[in-house]
Amino acid sequence: MKKSTVKLVVMLVFGVSLVNFQSCKEEQKTVKPLVIEFKKEAELVLKTTNDSIIKKLDVEIADDAYKTQTGLMYRDAMGELQGMLFVFPDEDLRSFYMKNTNIPLDIIYIDANKNIVSFQKNAKPNNETSLPSNVPAKYVLEINAGLADQWQLEVGDKIEYSRVER
Repeated sequence: MKKSTVKLVVMLVFGVSLVNFQSCKEEQKTVKPLVIEFKKEAELVLKTTNDSIIKKLDVEIADDAYKTQTGLMYRDAMGELQGMLFVFPDEDLRSFYMKNTNIPLDIIYIDANKNIVSFQKNAKPNNETSLPSNVPAKYVLEINAGLADQWQLEVGDKIEYSRVER
């Protein structure tokens, strides 16, 4: 083969490769957003100290290592009458943070007797600041930010919950 023919073949191969590379580069890939559906796992009732019902909520339960570590991460919304209840095996000082959590939340700390013992209200989305219970808690309820004040929840109010069959 002549030198000029070899040059022409090399130039053609390079040109075709460049066109293929360019078209691959321009190809847009669509990434579907992660959507985590709410799964009602229990019904929770918030009550005053004299047993008057404040609100009834549908809640997801976080009671294993994976669920308690991920909580409401990567979610963009939650219904007003929805929440997440964390159930720990023991009563201890707790601390939460908002890493990868896109929803502003009220975090309600609850003791082993199911009485509210402290709050962290209006937790900012994606903030990694520690939000401690300040007193021992066995349960933690997360609801949309502002609802604890709107519902006039107070230390001493209590919860009751029952799991639903799936």
